[in-house]
Amino acid sequence: MEPWSHDFQGRLDEHLFESEVLKGNPLGDPHQRPLWVYVPPGYDDEPERGYPSIYAIQGMTGQIDMWRNRSPFRKNFPELADDLFAGGDVPPCIVVYVDCWTSLGGSQFLDSPGTGRYHTYLCDEVVPWVDASYRTLAGPEHRGIAGKSSGGYGAMVTPMLRPDLFGGLATHAGDALFEVCYQPEFREDARALRDEYDGSFEKFFEDFRSRPAFSKRSDFHLINSYTMAACYSAEEDGTVTLPFDAATGELIPEVWERWLAWDPVRMVPRYADALRAQKAIYIDAGKRDEFYLDLGAEAFRRALEAAAITDVYFELFDATHMSIEYRYPLALKYLAERLS
Repeated sequence: MEPWSHDFQGRLDEHLFESEVLKGNPLGDPHQRPLWVYVPPGYDDEPERGYPSIYAIQGMTGQIDMWRNRSPFRKNFPELADDLFAGGDVPPCIVVYVDCWTSLGGSQFLDSPGTGRYHTYLCDEVVPWVDASYRTLAGPEHRGIAGKSSGGYGAMVTPMLRPDLFGGLATHAGDALFEVCYQPEFREDARALRDEYDGSFEKFFEDFRSRPAFSKRSDFHLINSYTMAACYSAEEDGTVTLPFDAATGELIPEVWERWLAWDPVRMVPRYADALRAQKAIYIDAGKRDEFYLDLGAEAFRRALEAAAITDVYFELFDATHMSIEYRYPLALKYLAERLS
């Protein structure tokens, strides 16, 4: 175990990508985005060879430089991915690390008038650029996407929306079964807004941005609920509409239905043909996930089964939601074998 550095056997190229579709986004976030592209060992030695590509996307609050974070006595994901391909037992792939962070913490990899056009950015800007700049095998049958948490959500819904681009997915504890993973926080939101912020999200954000982020217990669930509303139920003018009464936590049915339309479990019947076209579907989650996303994983698997999609890798393992980067190479291997 290297204490602070890793000599890559492949190569990690760091680019600054200038997006057209993120210019003028509603949050005023940068339209120039870091983009990392990993090429496996041997890429430069075989100039005629094409490679499958796998897009790695991050969870809520994730920004690209966080891929370099490491837990004690563990390698980070780019290092683990390099070790995987350097071992020679897995078909080599290009791995693309995409940044879809927003100043609210995330985008859910969707187009929304509340955050910006991050689905379009990923699919219609980044993918074509990578195919033009690197020797990818450019068909959907050779392109996959993987992520954890909100990144796992993006990995589920992106191939549903764009099966012409993506033919494989891997989701680690992805957001799913919204009444289980999101709704229980609404009652906590209502109390925190009442007791600390006079019922106002505007006052919450004033306070949140005036001090170290996440220094109060209520910070994460408040920002998570608001950010999800910005992604799932923003109005055309960018106004963020909450799915619950901020004073009581009571659901507002017509807004909640807009959220449920984006629940991967409920999307499966509508996008069953796109999912049947996938060459690889990998699902896992920790049995002790704090957000109960293991239940969402099981519900997603059952929805796939109900749609007669049974060629799926599924595993619940003994862990929480946190520090499961050691699972990522398992999914990477699965996708590499299926997409090569």
